[in-house]
Amino acid sequence: MAHPRAGTPAQESDLVDVDALLAAYHDLTPDPTNPDQQVVFGTSGHRGSSLDTAFNDLHIAATTQAIVEYRAQQGTAGPLFIGKDTHALSEPAWRTAIEVLVANGVAVRAEREDEYTPTPAVSRAIIRHNREAGGPHADGIVVTPSHNPPRDGGFKYNPPTGGPADTDATSWIAGRANALMADPRAIRRRSYEAIAADVERYDYKTPYCAELTSVLDIDAIAASGLHIGADPLGGASVQYWAHLAETTGMDLSVINPTVDPTWRFMTLDTDGKIRMDCSSPDAMASLIANRSSFDISTGNDADSDRHGIVTPDAGLMNPNAFLAVAIQYLFGHRSQWSADAGIGKTLVSSSLIDRVSDKLGRRLVEVPVGFKWFVPGLTEGSLGFGGEESAGASFLEHSGRTWTTDKDGILLALLASEILAVTGTSPSQHYAALEAEFGKSYYARIDAEASRAQKARLSKLGASDVSATELAGEPITSILTEAPGNGAAIGGVKVTTNSAWFAARPSGTEDKYKIYAESLKDAGHLAQVQEQAKALVDRALG
Repeated sequence: MAHPRAGTPAQESDLVDVDALLAAYHDLTPDPTNPDQQVVFGTSGHRGSSLDTAFNDLHIAATTQAIVEYRAQQGTAGPLFIGKDTHALSEPAWRTAIEVLVANGVAVRAEREDEYTPTPAVSRAIIRHNREAGGPHADGIVVTPSHNPPRDGGFKYNPPTGGPADTDATSWIAGRANALMADPRAIRRRSYEAIAADVERYDYKTPYCAELTSVLDIDAIAASGLHIGADPLGGASVQYWAHLAETTGMDLSVINPTVDPTWRFMTLDTDGKIRMDCSSPDAMASLIANRSSFDISTGNDADSDRHGIVTPDAGLMNPNAFLAVAIQYLFGHRSQWSADAGIGKTLVSSSLIDRVSDKLGRRLVEVPVGFKWFVPGLTEGSLGFGGEESAGASFLEHSGRTWTTDKDGILLALLASEILAVTGTSPSQHYAALEAEFGKSYYARIDAEASRAQKARLSKLGASDVSATELAGEPITSILTEAPGNGAAIGGVKVTTNSAWFAARPSGTEDKYKIYAESLKDAGHLAQVQEQAKALVDRALG
């Protein structure tokens, strides 16, 4: 059930105490024997709040030292690119990491203190360096909890592939970090003030923005005269959208350039929290209300790896809807891509994508939740596109070379404008045509609070936990605990029938569980699917 104030402006009582948050980062010391205070890498990095002793100086120092040791084991001897977003905890964690990296002799490339770096710009910098430099390979760190509330911090490692680290890497790093928290004597660090001059200040923004022409038809967007609105939602893309407005010739307005670590300008998300989720109608309520002011408008989350697409005729598009449209458009307008390039989707994304893929005659690769599963395909070019239902995606350059191996919200936001500029039809109108052809999709995701212990139980759900033979009046056709595209465990269960499915899994970013469900019949049928799915989860959680 939605919070009674969902979609309304935040009030003073909703705001985090930034001073208390920063003080807790330095003053509270985690207990490495307490599971709730250990380093845990979820879908994309370690996240938590300093107020809960889950994201503090010792966490970051230990995790960075673990990354130093891991990259040495892997023979990664090039520079390390590090970027931060606009969350209050990001800058102190960024400083902690740099102190440890420099003390360990790692060549660090970082933006300045007053600059922010989107996740895709870090991925792009790693790929660019490793493609062009003759020396040792580079890797990276992004200090961000993505769309999480303002009280949270986040820290993730991107190896030389440029994308999120795989499970083997994150498990080793987390294990070593927790050992280092128990005995910090092996952590090497020097004060930021003493080593700041040794850090190479790196311009992420200029090359990233200039190189967008290699992956998008920026000229077509500029020539179309479309009036575009871009809302950074107070995140790291704010300086990038301003740069693009100044340098590309696009009629582009930055809707809200404000950066405030309390995010007081946001409308509350569905659960009543401030959350920079650009796929949420409640978090995007202000942009939706202003949709008639632009031909197309877009939003990004705090680290700009997610996208939200708003059109005058339909408001905020469901992420699944835009993914389906993007896939259909790209595979019809990227003639240099290999005929063998497939389409990557997470198994909790809409089955309408399957139908688009079938129509295109392209191979569909269905993987667990987490963008890391798309990294090999985007690196090799065996995937032209990889996307997930939470509004994260990336795709290849015009030439078929890798663009990014992490989600790129700026890229997908601009693709929406390219689609409108080139076809004369908005993405939402394209989606209406897909529904007319394939049938209407009724899709929803339910989030609920869950402890780490409950999430662990849910992640171990198996086919034997599903005793039913029918789902919402239809025979169950499959029960999946592994993704068909790569055989990897999905950390939960997916149950399908001929016209519906649900998946239940723990969140990799917050202390929540998620139930995804879709019906190709009607809203009532979707409600039945959700009810039975929730009963299964309740039994699993006890």
